[in-house]
Amino acid sequence: MRQDPTAMDAIKLPLKHQSRLVAVVCMVVDAGFVVYDARTTGQMAVVLAMTLAVDAMLAGPARLSGWVAAAQAAVPVIILLTLGKGIDHNDAGMLIAGYRAGAWLRGAPAWAALGVLSVSLAGCSLFVGHGPVIAALVASKAAVLPWLVGRYTTARRAYLAELEKQREVDKLDAQAAVTKAITEERSAIARDLHDVIVHHVSAIGMHAGAARLGNPGSNPKLATSLLSVETASRAAMVDLRHLLDLLHGDRSEGARQPGLDNLDELLDGVRAAGTPARLLVCGPRRDIPESLDVTVYRIIQEMLTNALRHGDASGVTVTLEYAPAALTITAENTAGSGTGHSGSVRRGLVGIRNRAGMFAGTTRSGLEPDGRTWRTVVTFPLEAS
Repeated sequence: MRQDPTAMDAIKLPLKHQSRLVAVVCMVVDAGFVVYDARTTGQMAVVLAMTLAVDAMLAGPARLSGWVAAAQAAVPVIILLTLGKGIDHNDAGMLIAGYRAGAWLRGAPAWAALGVLSVSLAGCSLFVGHGPVIAALVASKAAVLPWLVGRYTTARRAYLAELEKQREVDKLDAQAAVTKAITEERSAIARDLHDVIVHHVSAIGMHAGAARLGNPGSNPKLATSLLSVETASRAAMVDLRHLLDLLHGDRSEGARQPGLDNLDELLDGVRAAGTPARLLVCGPRRDIPESLDVTVYRIIQEMLTNALRHGDASGVTVTLEYAPAALTITAENTAGSGTGHSGSVRRGLVGIRNRAGMFAGTTRSGLEPDGRTWRTVVTFPLEAS
């Protein structure tokens, strides 16, 4: 997983500040002991210069931790060999150098840094007259322990990073499993649609065509109705095949669902069934999201279906009104008898309401005050351009 360079820079900057702060604190602490314990001004100047120099190296990059540990280990040896006993030196710097070596170094460099720090501390302790036990304790306290703490910190950081990586992998696996389950469910739905619905719709179209061709000129109205059934079944087959393509994951242009650009075909199908259908567009047309475009088409399709089933012969008028911050679809038709009690009308309106609700749209429907005109109005909020 790639990390953002800006985020990495934001992490590195505080680390640099902290390393510099640690170096400054070590310099202050070690310098204080040197000034307090130095016997002469000359001794103080020499020891102070060496101590400040090696402590300042603690602000350097982590890759130089081995060299910093070697420099820190050399200071007490040089002091004892040149100035003798009794001078406290870079104790704080030794501790931090041991920690850095354990935290940042691996393999031979890490063990070499631990070795030089331990030998320096133990050797100086033996030189001033302490026994082997005390020398081993001093080396363990000031070299081995900080080195181990640095090692532990790095191991813990690596463990947490591994846990984070594993969590991301598990998350991706879970998403893949969900995607696979959805794909399999869609395939099952597509098979059911193909095996059952498509078969029946095809049969309806075939029987309607056979009936129309088997009774040429006997009844013009019957022939027109049968032709409308054929047309409607073919349109249903096209929509079903679009749906099957989408369920199978086919996002090609041929699998695109119909939208507002296909309204003329939809209205022609209603007119072919013998019901006049008119479309009025108010306001300048504007682009809308593809998902909303499909939803508006389906809502108009349901409005026309309701008018075809439950309206009279006067037809239906659909109005698209584009406003700066809204799109309103209105369908008006003269209601036939029994419309107020039709269960299919209620189911159609519920479907319209559900589709509109997916885009925060509002729906109003019912008879006008004249008692005959049925009006359905759906309004979608749009971002003002």
